[in-house]
Amino acid sequence: MSPAAGARVPLLPGNKPVRRATVSGAVFNVSTSIIGAGIMSIPATLKVLGVIPAFLLIVIIAFLADVSVEFLMRFTHSGESITYAGVMRESFGQVGSVATQICVMITNLGCLIMYQIIIGDVLSGNGSSGTGHSGVLQEWFGIQWWNSRDIAILFTLVFIFLPLVLLRRVESLKYSSAVAVLLAVVFVGISSAMAIYAIFEGKTSNPELIPSLDKQTSFFDLFTAVPVIVTAFTFHFNVHPIGFELGKPSDMISAVRISLVLCAAIYFSIGLFGYLLFGDAIMSDILVNFDKSSDSAMGALLNDVVRLSYALHLMLVFPLLNFSLRVNLDELLFPKKPLLATDTRRFVILTLGLLVFSYLAAIAFPNIWYIFQFLGSTSAVCLAFIFPGAIVLRDVHGISTRRDKIMATIMVFLAVVTSAIAISTNIYNFFRNKS
Repeated sequence: MSPAAGARVPLLPGNKPVRRATVSGAVFNVSTSIIGAGIMSIPATLKVLGVIPAFLLIVIIAFLADVSVEFLMRFTHSGESITYAGVMRESFGQVGSVATQICVMITNLGCLIMYQIIIGDVLSGNGSSGTGHSGVLQEWFGIQWWNSRDIAILFTLVFIFLPLVLLRRVESLKYSSAVAVLLAVVFVGISSAMAIYAIFEGKTSNPELIPSLDKQTSFFDLFTAVPVIVTAFTFHFNVHPIGFELGKPSDMISAVRISLVLCAAIYFSIGLFGYLLFGDAIMSDILVNFDKSSDSAMGALLNDVVRLSYALHLMLVFPLLNFSLRVNLDELLFPKKPLLATDTRRFVILTLGLLVFSYLAAIAFPNIWYIFQFLGSTSAVCLAFIFPGAIVLRDVHGISTRRDKIMATIMVFLAVVTSAIAISTNIYNFFRNKS
């Protein structure tokens, strides 16, 4: 089956025709795949880079993400594969396929664990560290057995995650994705309203338009902001599952471009207003700033609404990342088995196994944010830019133009150099702070 034909063939084969996915549903699913935990770190990048460079970086990375998706889709429809790992296999053999699957699993599994950690922090707090704080449920109802961290995450897993991850088509998640995007907009709206109010009250400081280098911030520290934004725009693991449920390939390109514009606007808005609201006190995770007590009842209410809307948003992002994680794990473990969606036993075992593992990891290791941030930034850069660029440069189908190869070379070079500098700087800062 050729990919061009495959674009019009259901992912669930059978005698009954499957209703095609819609562009609007794809827009919501792509947007939800993009906007995850990364939105919380965007305001801190404005503090590091300054407003103008951060805006330019968001625009550049969104543009490169669009280019890389176009590369992926073009080579997909010129070959015989209908998955990201399959396209890499056509270009680089089994090594390329396995490398892609490992990167997807590192990125997505790390995110799923982090999402549950963050949801636990919001609902039940985090008392495991010296600066522990109470969650929303504990602030409202006091400390009870049923609002403990373990129970709150387990309740979320059973009654929210489980019904959504048992859906076998990405298109079935379009309504939950629409709600997730709406919650992200609500988060931005409340944050912007609070920032504007603070401006009129004279409680904001002037933001830095360009980076300010001093003894504590070096030129190389600026590169640490790049992987944060790259990770925030990494959704390539869901391009094929979403794209092949659409009626035609061009619909996916349109959906991706609409989503990138929407998400870039959301990212810069929350970055700017979050920076205005908290100034130099902004944390690497802006949720920590909203955890702090407010001077008024209305302020405390708004803080709770922001935290809950964010937690609900992550609950609805979870099934989309789980979808591509499950597919890649199945393709790695059972490469010669039929499609996962057609094998109920295998589907249920993998689904429940991933849920249980991610839950136990979130409970056992509640402070693994930086580990997965490090792993996620490296694997995310590979999925977003290095692998698509390498596919174009390899050009096994002979369809790359001179312009394509120049763009791919620039993409891979920038990704490798900035990631290497960022990783080196993070390691250096870690040991410097430790000493």
